[in-house]
Amino acid sequence: PKSSYGPPLFWEGFPLDVATSLQGLASIHLRNHPRCPLTPSLSPRKRTTSQSKTEPPLLRTNKRTIYTAGRPPWYNVTGTTFKEAFVIGLCGGSASGKTTVANKIIEALDVPWVVLLSMDSFYKVLTKDEQELAAKNEYNFDHPEAFDFELLVTVLRKLKKGKSIKVPVYDFTSHCRRKEWKTVYGANVVIFEGILAFANKELLKLLDMKVFVDTDSDIRLVRRLKRDISERGRDISGVIKQYNKFVKPSFEQYIEPTVQVADIVVPRGGENFVALDLIVQHVHSQLEKSSGLTVSVLCRSALASAHQGQPLPKTLSVMEGTPQVHGMHTIIRNKDTNRDEFIFYSKRLMRLLIEHALSFLPLKVSVETPQGSIYEGKRLSGKRITGVSILRAGETMEQALMVVCKDIRLGKILIQTNHDTGEPELHYLRLPKDISEDYVMLMDSTVSTGAAALMAVRVLLDHDVQEDKIFLLSLLMAEMGVHSVAYAFPKVRIITTAVDKNVNDKFHIIPGIGNFGDRYFGTDAPSDWYESDEGMDY
Repeated sequence: PKSSYGPPLFWEGFPLDVATSLQGLASIHLRNHPRCPLTPSLSPRKRTTSQSKTEPPLLRTNKRTIYTAGRPPWYNVTGTTFKEAFVIGLCGGSASGKTTVANKIIEALDVPWVVLLSMDSFYKVLTKDEQELAAKNEYNFDHPEAFDFELLVTVLRKLKKGKSIKVPVYDFTSHCRRKEWKTVYGANVVIFEGILAFANKELLKLLDMKVFVDTDSDIRLVRRLKRDISERGRDISGVIKQYNKFVKPSFEQYIEPTVQVADIVVPRGGENFVALDLIVQHVHSQLEKSSGLTVSVLCRSALASAHQGQPLPKTLSVMEGTPQVHGMHTIIRNKDTNRDEFIFYSKRLMRLLIEHALSFLPLKVSVETPQGSIYEGKRLSGKRITGVSILRAGETMEQALMVVCKDIRLGKILIQTNHDTGEPELHYLRLPKDISEDYVMLMDSTVSTGAAALMAVRVLLDHDVQEDKIFLLSLLMAEMGVHSVAYAFPKVRIITTAVDKNVNDKFHIIPGIGNFGDRYFGTDAPSDWYESDEGMDY
């Protein structure tokens, strides 16, 4: 049923005969959704390109910061996700307020990791003839054929599983995709909005909750006029022509009928606080049922007891325990070693470790000597090596890698533990382009439970790095961490200078090195502070 509307009024400076106001609480169609409080609204969108380009990486609310760039969810001891992301689909006519509703849901959810995916990003690349039609307002952007549904389904499916995705950036002024694509990670909640969000059967299968935003056609026309004129540089006659010829007929034929598949119909869009309350409450109940936000509290304990008594895996390589190696371990393990000596002997050990790791690469090449003879030598041909450090302690190994490997590319991953939930979280990620074909040296100073190493490997896999091309390098590992990584990712090569058998009840390696990062950088960590595997014997 349509909403009931009040008398004409001025609306954002437009004349009375164009804009109408919405009054009273219209009917809400829903299926068993309770009510909850709603956080105050955000300001409306402003953009000239697709939502994927200008959506800020974070939103600041009264309670917390919400990261809309996403993050990979925590992975269990088998290297698989605990659950898929909860996907909310928002459908409605052009300028119905879908993005405003999405922003208000994001803020009210108060969940730290949310991704907003806009269908606007997935317009097809227009041919030269189609671009000429678009310039004359003769191209129908509201027709299903205007969208790249194949790419959209692929992206949303990967995002639902927590994998990294690349979202195209569409320029509405030039009617084409820009060269740069935005990389986005998975999340606890994904909000997907678009005029034809319910028009594809494969898309519908990926949506856990379907919301139709129902706004009066006059209001939508006024919003579209204001947006296209002020933000997209179009004239009023062209906008009205396009609306009458394409937008309105497409809405009646393709968009409005999909209201039948919606779980909730929201009249008046972002102004309907009751409906938004119900949506937020339902999402919270679904997250609580799946325990997606708290299940990882037990992960360290699970890792600690998962592989007791098992033989060390064949993918593990421990550097030969020469008197030189034992001597350097004696120095860096000694709690009374001063910082200068700790750094010097750690660096020596790191270089030996890097050189040992390189011996596992496929190195074979034939060269001609100055005498005209053929020499069967060793060289990595046709492939690159990339170093990726797990911050902050893994960064200490970068210098040794750069000394041994000329012109090597470097990436960084920051993983820290949420002290409220115990969940390792990805806070920073910078990987070189086209890393999928590289051999990757993943570096961390110490590995105890393997929690951070598991997530870091998963990050690389989600960026299409092949598992057998990942080398995990660490100065010291606990048997527990070795087993955890090898069980979850049996093709990853694990390389270290020493393996200690035990960990204590705080997951510190015994006898161990201590907090490597603090000893190396000369910092002091609070006694109640612990990070993932970073620099500490975790």
